[in-house]
Parts: sequence; C-alpha cells; structure tokens
Amino acid sequence: MTPFAVLCLSIAVIESLAGVLGNGIILAASTSSCIGSKTWPQYDMIMISLSSSRLILQLWATLDYLISIFYEPVFSKRNMYIVSGTIFTFLIYSSLWFGAWLSVFYCIKVASFTQHFFIWLKLRIARLVPWMLLTSWLCSFTAAIPFALDVYSVHENFTSPLSMTNSSARRTTWNDRLTLLIYLWSASTALPLILSVVPNILLIRSLWVHTREMQNNATGFGDPSLEAHMKAIKSICSFFVLFVTYFICLLVLYSRVFSLFSDKESMCIVIMAACPTGHTMVLIWSNPKFQELPARIWHHKKCPVRTISM
Repeated sequence: MTPFAVLCLSIAVIESLAGVLGNGIILAASTSSCIGSKTWPQYDMIMISLSSSRLILQLWATLDYLISIFYEPVFSKRNMYIVSGTIFTFLIYSSLWFGAWLSVFYCIKVASFTQHFFIWLKLRIARLVPWMLLTSWLCSFTAAIPFALDVYSVHENFTSPLSMTNSSARRTTWNDRLTLLIYLWSASTALPLILSVVPNILLIRSLWVHTREMQNNATGFGDPSLEAHMKAIKSICSFFVLFVTYFICLLVLYSRVFSLFSDKESMCIVIMAACPTGHTMVLIWSNPKFQELPARIWHHKKCPVRTISM
C-alpha cells in the first residue's frame, strides 16, 4: 500500500466517523420524539430506519478501512471477502431504500397536488410507512443473497503467471461475472432510484405552480410552503446525486477495475465514504430538530446543573 493510499484511507475513516456522529444525532433526536407517544410519527420512523442503517454501515466501513491500513492480509482470505461483501450490500441497499422512501414522504407531505391518487396517498401514508420499511429490509436481504452465495466472485487475481489458455478462460469467466454484477446491481437499484427521481420532478413541478400562484396573488416570498418545497428539493437532489456517485464508486471497487489498494482505488474509497456523510449533513442542516440536540448537549456541558448545599 502506497503512502497516498494510506492517506486516502485515513481520510475515509474521518469521513465515516463524521457520518457516525451525524447519524447518531439524527437517531437520538428521532427516537426522543417517539418516546412516550402511542403512535410514532411517520417521518421519525423513516429517519430512525435510515440513520440506524447508515450508522451501522459507517461503523462497519470504519472497521474495514482500519483493517485495510493495519492488517491488510485479512483481505486475501476468501471468507472475509464474502462476509464483508454480504454485510456491506445489505446495509448499502437498506440505506438506499430508506433514502428513497424519505424522498417519497417529502413529496407526499409537501407537494400540493389535487389528483385523487395523491390525496389518497396523503390520507394513507401513516399506514403505508411500516410496510414500506418492511419491504426495504426484505429487498435489501434479497440483494445480499448473491454475495452470500459468492455468485459474483470478481475478486480473483490475474497477476500470477498462467498458461495462455488458462488465463484466457479465467478472464472470460471474470467478464461474465462482471456483466452479471452490473445487471443485478442495475436491476436492484433501478426502483429505489426511480423513487428518488420522480418525487424530485413532482416537487419541482409543485414549486413552479406554487410560485406562479404567489406571483398572481402578490404574496411575499417568505411563504412557509415555499421554504418547505426548497428544503425538500435540496434533500432529494443531494440524495440522488450523492448516491449515484456512491454506487458508481462501489461498482468500480467490486469490479476490480483498479488493483487492490492502488491510488485510484483509494480515491474511489474517499469519494464513496463522503457520500452518505454528505447527505446526513444536509438532513441535519435542513431540520431544526436535528440542530437543537447538539446545541442542548453543548449548553448542558457548558452550564452544568449546580447542586444546592443544605
């Protein structure tokens, strides 16, 4: 491993730990809103699922990066590759699905459409959210099964000297499995990514209609609905852009386009580690509830409660 690769992995560790901290804040704030209430708010249910899956994902990623730096030979073991790939795939797809449902939830709650189907969704979103989350877990588990069965097996080493016939056959097998990897990942990510794109389009359409109505009615631009539209669009756009980038880097890593722990692969790891952390920070900045928790903790530490002596 080159010094540049070690530097990149160290940056990835810092990015993942920042994501752990951010998701911990979201998880704590969302959980505190649900404690003591008979029915959990739908937004908090989605945020608890999203932040917990990302928290575990980034803790696992941090462990993975630290092992890469301090005990690299672990990655030469086939069983370690299978276990790591299975856990990563399950957590990654869980985060993708929960982020997609968050986009759908924003659209249903913020957009102002009057179509019957949209009104039907608004009225029944409370019943649908638990089923949406359960479906996400099942789809993520299904997506991880090929890794558990070692279907892809694209991590074989071709640098050792082989006969021409043997090498050609192994490269053909590698290309076939790489094609299978791309097809299966494209099929697995297609629906959640569509669920992210469509709400964004609908929100932009709703914002355009709402802005025209405000101009016609000479309403000021401090309208709460306008601000809600903008916050929702920022969250959905950032989620889509960051997770497309994330999956491109992930596909590059699993397809072994670059050699293990090379400089180019290490740069992909840095970009990949930054994506979920970036979206977490967007969620914290766009919701005052998530900003209040660290402020309260800081205020409590700065001004401790004094005990009164009798």
